Amino acid sequence: MLRLLPECKLWFDDGKNSENKTVSNPTIGYGLHTINYANGKTREFFKFGISANNTGISVYIIGIKDRTYLAKTYGKKLGKAKVSGYCIRFKTLRDINVAVLEEAIRYGVEASLPE
Repeated sequence: MLRLLPECKLWFDDGKNSENKTVSNPTIGYGLHTINYANGKTREFFKFGISANNTGISVYIIGIKDRTYLAKTYGKKLGKAKVSGYCIRFKTLRDINVAVLEEAIRYGVEASLPE
């Protein structure tokens, strides 16, 4: 990630909410994405994230407008991975084509650049 976005913001999320309760797995995030809510509020969040969990590794690519794009474009080429609208899940790096994963992340980088 740092090779793709050397100047990006680095995030460390311990997975705990404001009450110190665990609500998600710890995540390392990169970049900056602003989430705009319908009520007019905004929240800063990472653009890309990596999280380990009991079933393997999740790579998050936040902010892609077409929620079917990752699965349609990279799903079959990735290897043993589950692909949702913004998440690529796999057990180990041996299970996936790392070059295709990097291609998907590069797409997320390009899709997030200002026009």
